[in-house]
Amino acid sequence: MRRIVIKIGSNVLTRADGKLDVTRMSALVDQIAWLRKQNIEIILVSSGAMASGRGELKVDHSLDSVEQRQLFSAVGQVKLVGLYYDLFREFNIHVGQVLTMKENFEPGEQYRNQRACMTVMLENDVLPIVNENDTVSVTELMFTDNDELSGLIAQMMQADTLILLSNIDGIFTTHPDDPAAELIKEVAPGRDLSEYIRPEKSAFGRGGMHSKYTTASKVSQSGIRVIIANGERENILTDLIEKPEATPHTEFIPKSN
Repeated sequence: MRRIVIKIGSNVLTRADGKLDVTRMSALVDQIAWLRKQNIEIILVSSGAMASGRGELKVDHSLDSVEQRQLFSAVGQVKLVGLYYDLFREFNIHVGQVLTMKENFEPGEQYRNQRACMTVMLENDVLPIVNENDTVSVTELMFTDNDELSGLIAQMMQADTLILLSNIDGIFTTHPDDPAAELIKEVAPGRDLSEYIRPEKSAFGRGGMHSKYTTASKVSQSGIRVIIANGERENILTDLIEKPEATPHTEFIPKSN
């Protein structure tokens, strides 16, 4: 694995009270820094702007869902990237922010410009931190969630692997709380797991396991390996590299092209 896209979901970065979990964020940064020392290029797709803004700003009047999304993400994205900046600076890692929209992935000049921007960042040892531009992306302009965004980034940048960090270990044969549930460790190209996927959304984000399954299926078909793992597990990123057999996760085997 020489280039990995890592997507960190809202449920991983958010505490039970809905605010940003800076301790977990710091632990994940430590692991990403370790990955870079192994000569692995990292592109980080990070949720958490809404949670960051919600914890920063107290509003004493009602806002509709679009207003909340725009306000909290606008305030929160600044704080989120500022935290990443401070945490990565401890490892002398430079970061750059990429805010994008769904229309930027349509073939054409915007697509080429975005790819060129991220390519020059990687060539100059800058770690791209990607998120949707929530201040202007509303209703039909939105990505389904950051799972979809990370999949598009992985394909655009021809990554070797996409890692989707959630708050469960992967895809199970039934609800993870069921004692009879078994983790599906490997998914062969073209295998249909829809019978095991529930439609629920995550607590703090727009995604859920259905979204991750959809993204993983599409991206693996393009020849990129996809891993769904639990971002709340200690040292999950380093363990996926150093001892994958002993680390719970679901892996989608890429289709050979």
